[in-house]
Amino acid sequence: MFGRWLRDRTGRGGRANRAAGAGPAARPVRAGRTGGPLSAVAVPPRAGVLSCRVLDPVNEPVRHAEFSISDAMGRKVVGGGLDPFGSFVATVPAGDYRLAVSAEGFTPYRANATVGESAHASLGDVMLQIAPALPLPESGDWEIDPLHSSVAFTARHIGLARIHGRFNSFAGAVRLGERMEDSAMHVVIDAASIDTAGKMRDDHLRSGDFLDVERFPTMEFYSDRFVHKGGSRWAITGGLTLHGVTRTVTLETEYLGVGQGLQGETRVACRASTELHRDDFTINWQTMLARGIAAVGPSISIDLDIQVLPKG
Repeated sequence: MFGRWLRDRTGRGGRANRAAGAGPAARPVRAGRTGGPLSAVAVPPRAGVLSCRVLDPVNEPVRHAEFSISDAMGRKVVGGGLDPFGSFVATVPAGDYRLAVSAEGFTPYRANATVGESAHASLGDVMLQIAPALPLPESGDWEIDPLHSSVAFTARHIGLARIHGRFNSFAGAVRLGERMEDSAMHVVIDAASIDTAGKMRDDHLRSGDFLDVERFPTMEFYSDRFVHKGGSRWAITGGLTLHGVTRTVTLETEYLGVGQGLQGETRVACRASTELHRDDFTINWQTMLARGIAAVGPSISIDLDIQVLPKG
């Protein structure tokens, strides 16, 4: 309903906004007083409303897009995702703003807007353009560069504050096929290299209550299943061996492209994430909780930033 109302309200002006908003030099949109559904929304004093709907080149809503609104000083004021119709409505203090809209597989959209007091600035329907595909790396054997890569994690501390940590020692090899889907990788992580910036906690995480590094000194991940999910998104599925147990894990991966290092070397970069559940790996610390020792929560978010170099 909102999307239809927005199209009716913008009319030819909405189409003009699309054309003006196709690049960084989009012309500012000024607010005017409006009726319609938003007229019933209570707007705080000295504030107004900014809105738009985001479409792809075939006029379908880009539901997974995200928006960010910054003030004239470049400070982010508000941001977030879109509704099921590809729209957003944001209440902001009256003033001049810069809108940025981004979505996986599309070129970012930017536009200026001026929001007046008790007024509604609508950019109408803005159209995102398909981003050019990143060139894939050459086939062959590659290895992880540990100096420019990281294996990080985040967990809850008894359901309260978050614990952030990383593993400082790891190595890995990637064999890229002529088709990326025919690739494989093997990563080995030194379990004792866990680092959460707290010696007592790290010693405890290395103990038999958690990683039990004396019995299981490494964690290993092997995959030969690379699945393209569109754009720069890939799913890398394989077996993770942790605490003596192997489970299937999928890394949601974003391919970042090929670049050149300071020494002229070729580099390939990506970032990936997944979530692990400690019960899947038979890590249970009820006796530890009974002793009143602080523990990590039941799930752990893993975030990887990886760069690989040609092996040689």
